[in-house]
Amino acid sequence: MSVPLTVDDRSVDIDRLPPQAQVALLARTLWAEGYADHTAGHITLKDSDDTLLTNPFTLAWDEVRASDIVRIDKSGHKLEGRYEASPAIALHVELHKARPDVGVAVHHHPEWATVWAGLRQLPEVYDQTSAMIPGEVTLYSEFVGDVIPADVSRRNIEALGDRPAAILGNHGVLVTAPNAKVAHLRCVALEWRCKMAWRVQVLGQGRGTPMSAPAARALAMRVESGPADWPHYFEAAVRRELRRDPSVLE
Repeated sequence: MSVPLTVDDRSVDIDRLPPQAQVALLARTLWAEGYADHTAGHITLKDSDDTLLTNPFTLAWDEVRASDIVRIDKSGHKLEGRYEASPAIALHVELHKARPDVGVAVHHHPEWATVWAGLRQLPEVYDQTSAMIPGEVTLYSEFVGDVIPADVSRRNIEALGDRPAAILGNHGVLVTAPNAKVAHLRCVALEWRCKMAWRVQVLGQGRGTPMSAPAARALAMRVESGPADWPHYFEAAVRRELRRDPSVLE
């Protein structure tokens, strides 16, 4: 697969990568951030023809390659790929139906966020990285089973509404974004927020001081405002992964 970068390139243009490579790299780099619950979790990226690209069922996120990515239609039926999509892909199908603004969606059970999902609580924002998600993160506190049934998926999507991310009680997280690099940043920020809140509350015995809501919103909007202020988290993570295993692009 021809790609517009080399391992040593310090100016990676993520948008010029083939979409299959973007999905594979998003899976690999998020695995390193704690999105590592064995073979669980699914990503979808809406391609230019409105079909969806998704990571394959049965492969862990740290072993996915671009050639493994599965193409499905808007109803979840496989169009291309040697693997199958996750049986829980209904969550993404319902999300993309309800939210045409979503280009990339990520569902997983990351290490720290799943602790808060078990508590059915939202963590406070205690530092800058934790604030890098615009808008309110919502909590869906009901758990009636996994998201394989379409009706359960719809209930999760209704709880998400127009928000960028949700913690799903006794389950995990759902994160939305317009593209892969924003998805990476939001996933990283949410997991960092969950980790830091746990640490601050344990160390401070519940007496930590959260960032004010206006300050958190202002920082998130500054990050969202354009490339000048972009923290380039995904680009750095991609370079790191390519140095570790360039076969991800195969």
